[in-house]
Amino acid sequence: MSHLKLFAATLKWHGIKLLEKQDIARRVFLHGQRYVSSGTSEPFLSGSNSNYVEEMYYAWLENPKSVHKSWDLFFRNANAGQAYDPHLPDQLERKASFLQSHGLAQTPGKAEKLVEDHLAVQSLIRAYQIRGHHVAQLDPLGILDADLDSFVPSDLITTIDKLGFYGLHESDLDKVFQLPTTTFIGGNENSLSLREIIKRLENTYCQHIGLEFMFINDVEQCQWIRQKFETPGVMKFTNEEKRTLLARLVRSMRFEDFLARKWSSEKRFGLEGCEVMIPALKTIIDKSSEMGIEYVIMGMPHRGRLNVLANVIRKELEQIFCQFDPKLEAADEGSGDVKYHLGMYHERINRATNKKITLSLMANPSHLEAVDPVVQGKTKAEQFYRGDTAGKKVMSILLHGDAAFAGQGVVYETFHLSDLPSYTTNGTIHVVVNNQVCYRRRGHNEMDEPMFTQPLMYKQIHKQVPVLKKYADKLIADGTVTLQEFEEEIAKYDRICEEAYTRSKDNKILHIKHWLDSPWPGFFNVDGEPKSMSCPPTGISEDLLTHIGNVASSVPVKDFKIHAGLSRILRARLEMTKNRVVDWALAEYMAFGSFLKEGIHVRLSGQDVERGTFSHRHHVLHDQEVDKRTCVPMNHLWEQQAPYTVCNSSLSEYGVLGFELGFAMASPNALVCWEAQFGDFHNTAQCIIDQFISSGQAKWVRHNGIVLLLPHGMEGMGPEHSSARPERFLQMSNDDSDAYPEFSEQFEVSQLYECNWIVVNCSTPANYFHVLRRQILLPFRKPLIILTPKSLLRHPEAKSSFDEMVSGTTFQRVIPENGLAAHAPHEVKRVIFCTGKVYYDLVKERKNQDLEKQVAITRLEQISPFPFDLLKEELEKYPGADLVWCQEEHKNSGYYDYVKPRFRTIVNHTRPIWYVGREPAAAAATGNKNTHLVSLRRFLDTAFNLEAFEGKTF
Repeated sequence: MSHLKLFAATLKWHGIKLLEKQDIARRVFLHGQRYVSSGTSEPFLSGSNSNYVEEMYYAWLENPKSVHKSWDLFFRNANAGQAYDPHLPDQLERKASFLQSHGLAQTPGKAEKLVEDHLAVQSLIRAYQIRGHHVAQLDPLGILDADLDSFVPSDLITTIDKLGFYGLHESDLDKVFQLPTTTFIGGNENSLSLREIIKRLENTYCQHIGLEFMFINDVEQCQWIRQKFETPGVMKFTNEEKRTLLARLVRSMRFEDFLARKWSSEKRFGLEGCEVMIPALKTIIDKSSEMGIEYVIMGMPHRGRLNVLANVIRKELEQIFCQFDPKLEAADEGSGDVKYHLGMYHERINRATNKKITLSLMANPSHLEAVDPVVQGKTKAEQFYRGDTAGKKVMSILLHGDAAFAGQGVVYETFHLSDLPSYTTNGTIHVVVNNQVCYRRRGHNEMDEPMFTQPLMYKQIHKQVPVLKKYADKLIADGTVTLQEFEEEIAKYDRICEEAYTRSKDNKILHIKHWLDSPWPGFFNVDGEPKSMSCPPTGISEDLLTHIGNVASSVPVKDFKIHAGLSRILRARLEMTKNRVVDWALAEYMAFGSFLKEGIHVRLSGQDVERGTFSHRHHVLHDQEVDKRTCVPMNHLWEQQAPYTVCNSSLSEYGVLGFELGFAMASPNALVCWEAQFGDFHNTAQCIIDQFISSGQAKWVRHNGIVLLLPHGMEGMGPEHSSARPERFLQMSNDDSDAYPEFSEQFEVSQLYECNWIVVNCSTPANYFHVLRRQILLPFRKPLIILTPKSLLRHPEAKSSFDEMVSGTTFQRVIPENGLAAHAPHEVKRVIFCTGKVYYDLVKERKNQDLEKQVAITRLEQISPFPFDLLKEELEKYPGADLVWCQEEHKNSGYYDYVKPRFRTIVNHTRPIWYVGREPAAAAATGNKNTHLVSLRRFLDTAFNLEAFEGKTF
């Protein structure tokens, strides 16, 4: 054995690492898989391989650079263990000495067996690390094999006879083997007997914890996991830790028992069968607080949510219990939501560390994993505002059910944001509740009868001893607690629940505000209402417009070479600035830039937003001669300014929109915009739009000012690049088409406050500028849906003067006719109402047909909430005219179904509002250019045929 120790100590196993890097090793080692070639058995290090080592050594002595650097390191380390002998000057004698000391030259067979056995043991260790989880005892019910295909890996030593797989024998069990650096089972020992090695591997990998981690490419991460699980004694708790765990289990289980006793027929999606999740979460939070975390943001499905709220977030129990009262009245606006969807925000002292910690559990609908990107976005925002670039102060925890985790695509969409610079949260703790291991006692919910479909499983479940009793019996048996102490702990928590239940009887009003997951301190008044109901003008000074325009036209970094084509674009911007004119991109630049001066953070995210899908924006400049050198001019506007974040997203809509929604939740003092590459690409983010954006305030009293930029317009580009489906947003708008409103000075702002979101389709760059500015200047926050143009980005007529943007100017909800028709309204025979790009087609056609006196064209810039007051003025202005709604979208799409009843409400159903546009169609647009132009020609002809509706009834 002394020979073995000398050999192992001297080699330090560099040889094994070296062999893994060489082709020869790939042939004989095969990374822990079978090393038997077809038909013949080949040992780990055959005689030929031993000769190979000798040849490498001889070559190294001649010239160290003639061999791979790993061989060089190996031989240097091996020689370092020998004392220098001046009597061995000859190289041949040095060779003989080296080989003899390693048992290669004199006893090649013995040396081969020695290396072979050590490599076998290393392979055995690796096999457990890779595949030990296949035989882990993960089924508490005893009705399934641990591995569902009943496969037990052949390289795990489940019986003594399987030692032969490695060329080992029962007689080798008490031999001592040097441990490789890729295991921690030895603790402070460098070598162990084979028997002890197998025992420790089984204890680590084959008990009630399954570890599957060797697929991770990061060596440090693998080593961290190994160390945390393999180190002897790592799973031993102190008596104090055991008592804490017991107390937390008491709270977890008795909370569920209490709800079951008091409300046996109520759905609550309890945590029975997974009660250990509560102490697990509390331990995670304790450890995080100890390491400096100040804020933990959590997302989870409904199973166990009430328990988490009560015992992790520590929401008042009476607030939870009163939710079960069917007579509870709602005090807040909106619909509210079921109790197991609600969230919570709480600042408290962590008892384990005595440090302040903030916990936020995000409200979440029954789309279980939809909250994942929302949590990550809010976490990123909180890190951003704290300057926490490494995620040392703010962290996220996501809880999942196993089926949802595997089956819902947004999980992956969220994962692949993890390394993108403007999206990373520097790591997330994921807790996946495996519903077989953590069995449900009562099926999907408490009203479900699982015996219908899982009779054998639920017979076993009903036989199970509850985990609290199992653990308490264990602690009582080993003397950690007494039976009396255990019963007192139960009685104490039961008493807490009963007292809270009594107090809950006095609470007859439900305040959803108490369940708010993202409060904005100081933004609203103490009652949660806006501090005013007015909005200041959204224009800015001309000096400010000029300054922003000049920076937008420049490269504010020295020696920065930009593309020649971009130089032309910047020169054109500078020329526009000199002429006091803006196009769409420059108007956006000025809106964003003005906020930065005011300390408002601006964030623009989406696919290719840095350049702009239509190559119009160019907010990030790229040096043409230095790779990856970039410049963001907007971050060079002023010395003291808020930062501007513009970031190309991954090819995701669901995940990225959820992320930006979460980012916008963190603070009202930020303009957060998400741009779809094409408007209809929001289709794949529909869940976020429906569940969080449209209804978030109604369900959860959660204001959010996120802006959706949706490129929209029918230009013959086919059905997937035309329509942002405005009808969907309008159909989900909550204003009443039949209710004629009362007008007041505050009507515009009050109407915005009462709506669930704002839908606009601006036809001028100036109005786009204003609506972005209004978004932040309003005393509250609402989601803003902007149907942005494509062809208008460069349309020569789609430009605005500084005069429309300077101080005192505002957003125009309606842009009335201001040409010849407006000067003689009683002579006007038709008023065409429209929105967006089609206006330019109509104006051009009207001029071609010389109808500028007979036909007025009025633009709706804000479609929802509907500008009843301004349109009433327009309708009264033209009493003898036909009223026409013209849109380029198909009749069953677009705006017609939304605007028609509202127009008729204004005129008290006394005048028709005729439709002009494309006929109904299933596809959003044609992909045939000629068909597109023919349909355009057809509806333009109808729009200006003043006899088109004669004799028709409505």
